[in-house]
Amino acid sequence: MTTRDDARRGAAGVRRDGPRPDPGGDDRARRDPWHDDRGRDPDRTTGGAGLTLPERLYAARERKGVDLYRAERDTKIRARYLAALERGEYGELGGDVYAKGFLRNYAIYLGLDPEEVVAQWRRERGSPSTPKQVLSVPKPIVQPRAGLHFSPGIVVAALLTVLIIAIGAWLGVQVMRFAKPPTLAVTSPRDATLQLDENATSYTLAGTSIPGANITIETAGGSVNATADSVGAWSLPVDLRRGKNEFQVDASDPDTGKHAEQPVQIVITVPLSVIEAPALTVDEPADGTTFENGAIRVSGTAQNAKQVAISAVWEGPADGAPAPSAPASAAPSGSPSGPTPPPPVTVTVADDGTWNTGDTPLQLTTGRWKIIATASNADGKASATLERHVAIAYKGINLVVTIKGGNAWVKVWVDGQIDPGVGRAGKTYHDGQQLTFTGQTSVEVRTGSSGATTFTLNGQSLGALGKRGIPETWLFKPGAAPTKTQRS
Repeated sequence: MTTRDDARRGAAGVRRDGPRPDPGGDDRARRDPWHDDRGRDPDRTTGGAGLTLPERLYAARERKGVDLYRAERDTKIRARYLAALERGEYGELGGDVYAKGFLRNYAIYLGLDPEEVVAQWRRERGSPSTPKQVLSVPKPIVQPRAGLHFSPGIVVAALLTVLIIAIGAWLGVQVMRFAKPPTLAVTSPRDATLQLDENATSYTLAGTSIPGANITIETAGGSVNATADSVGAWSLPVDLRRGKNEFQVDASDPDTGKHAEQPVQIVITVPLSVIEAPALTVDEPADGTTFENGAIRVSGTAQNAKQVAISAVWEGPADGAPAPSAPASAAPSGSPSGPTPPPPVTVTVADDGTWNTGDTPLQLTTGRWKIIATASNADGKASATLERHVAIAYKGINLVVTIKGGNAWVKVWVDGQIDPGVGRAGKTYHDGQQLTFTGQTSVEVRTGSSGATTFTLNGQSLGALGKRGIPETWLFKPGAAPTKTQRS
């Protein structure tokens, strides 16, 4: 059933349920049952006395000369609800709250007193009078807004506008970028000058620039480079030397080639430490000592030193003994003619400051010798030279056997007896190993490789006496040259 049908039913219901005109009335009463016999509007003259509320609403609308559809447009209340009010069917309005709201709005529209209309509604429903309440009136019908319509021309124009704005912004950014040099800041160190302790050997410079900037640091030894990361941060270690270290930091944009407006100057100072000369002492040999064996061990202590160099100079024959024969060219300059001195020995100073020749003693021949010791440190400072004077007067025979250039099997007889350290079967020794034998009358050596076995007799170096890989036996006696034997 449509709204128009509801409106017609409402009007018909009012006429059926309302009071009927008196048949004996005049023609005007017949024509208008809602006026009294004098043609007055009962609602205006008597306050609608004798009419029900639906009849009053219908009569007021008829008097206003509008239909339900016009009232719907004016009040924004649906026609079906207005018809329900004029029929007295309040249950169709969704509850008393809505019914009272519609009654108030409709009464105001029809020119009736809304409070009196609501009061009559309560009386006819048998409801007691209640205090005035604030009603939540349903929102009136609102005509929907017209939607936005975009024509193709508007869309194209909008896209072109956005494109032009984007291109203009990009061009602006590029112009600013090419016109502006890259920024540069050094965050470590915070100050342009910095002093470190004397042990510092490097420092890491750090700072900020534009992302991807090329960072160049000029140093005394050249330049080093780095690249700023995605947020513009960079860091680069640099080497330091003692004294003043000056660095110039620059940044350049890899796209535009522009450099920072002002390079940053950094000065880092490392104090110059006072280098002390080494202090040296020689504990042995004691000055003026006479040895019966030419293998002289030298030892002592040193401070602020890294190594000790030891050498020997022949000073002359021992008291009462003739000088050993040697070429004059073998003697050191300024010294008496005599045997060739042994090569210098360099030993390392231990952490506790001690040093000694250990397994490489000075091999000295018969005579008087001056032993010279000098200490030095890593900075090139050398100590004062210390000297010790010793005399070598051999008794018997002292033979030093050294394996050089390969391995060699060795068997030794001392004073005609098998040396217990080597054994009856002999032993194989490796390149660089050294053996010392001391006898009263003789030392005899059988070697499996004569060319890889060298000999030093009473401090006099004899070198190798045969060829490599050839087994030979050599006999050594005091005051006599070595002789080859057949002992095996």
